[in-house]
Amino acid sequence: MLTVAAGTFTVVTSEMLPVGLLTPLSGSLGVSEGTAGLTLTVTGLIGAFSAPLVTAAVGRIDRRVVLCSLLVLLAAANALSAWSPNFTVMMVARVLVGVGLGGVWSLAGGLGVRLVPATSVGAATSLIFSGIAVASVVGVPAGAYLGELAGWREAFLAVGGLALFVAVAMAVVLPPLPAEEAVALGGVLRLLGNPRVATGLAVVALLVTGHFAAYTYVRPILEDVSGVGASMIGTLLLAYGVAGIVGNFVVGARVGRSVRGAVLVIGVALAASLPLVPVLGLSMSGAAVLLVVWGLAYGGVSVSTQTWLALAAPKAREGATSLFVAVFNGAIALGAFAGGRLVDGFGTRSVLWLGGALALGALVVTALGRVPAADTAGSRPAGRAAPPVLKGE
Repeated sequence: MLTVAAGTFTVVTSEMLPVGLLTPLSGSLGVSEGTAGLTLTVTGLIGAFSAPLVTAAVGRIDRRVVLCSLLVLLAAANALSAWSPNFTVMMVARVLVGVGLGGVWSLAGGLGVRLVPATSVGAATSLIFSGIAVASVVGVPAGAYLGELAGWREAFLAVGGLALFVAVAMAVVLPPLPAEEAVALGGVLRLLGNPRVATGLAVVALLVTGHFAAYTYVRPILEDVSGVGASMIGTLLLAYGVAGIVGNFVVGARVGRSVRGAVLVIGVALAASLPLVPVLGLSMSGAAVLLVVWGLAYGGVSVSTQTWLALAAPKAREGATSLFVAVFNGAIALGAFAGGRLVDGFGTRSVLWLGGALALGALVVTALGRVPAADTAGSRPAGRAAPPVLKGE
């Protein structure tokens, strides 16, 4: 399970790396910060399309072979990012990152149920998800630190080396993982007719779009709104990431009692904390407190919403996961794109208001929409695990 968690850490770090390097990257490649944010947009967009396509294309190929191959692709893409002489080459590299991201994410999340006993699936899934949260704690801030010390290109090279190392580790440690079923693209799309799946995907779209509209530009926000110096950016991102890990495990331990309740709490925290940054986050201490609240809330988004999807379609794990990954990464792309347009047109504060508004929209959909019938899973006998959380990484 640790190698799978390392895989999720690597793909999310690769995807999110430009967040902590946005200012030096934009300056080096001669583009605005809003345009540089497209490095996140294109990766999320390609990840969204590649998730269901890769899942269908690999058919019955052993999942270990597929995961290792995708991580090698990720290593090459990060190396190309480091070499990029201009923004066009960087965007090509980020397209390749998106392919690796969508494929790894859509396949790996379903492995928990195959690698551990049924009674340990919940803990195994939280461990897989921890790779996402740890990427926020170690990956993005470490990239920001390394960017300050050695340069943004060296940060991309380091993550490329990590991807290659994880590919080798998976090849050595994981057992053969033959496909349980071939997933046809048509069968995946038919899941959209399930109202509980559709509602869950709408919640994912709103929460993730709002988050990334703001988080993609967190460095300019901290610099412009809170007056934080470049040397402290990594420290504040570290505080955010630690809160994200805590949020991941707290929500993971409680989400089985009520999916709706968990998502409502997350929505309230995001809807409140983001718009308050221009009001209460005008100093480094105020910004730090709000970042911690933001991190706690967003840390629980992946595990809660994927649990929703898993409960809504328990007999179509890989199909539901690929839809989840598609919407999640499409929302990342949309959020980064919309945020960039707002930052360039109206300033950094505008993305915080957008993020809060979309979180409020997610609250409304969660309160009024269709939640899986197993939302009362807290009454399940202790020896019977809930259907696995399948965030596909």
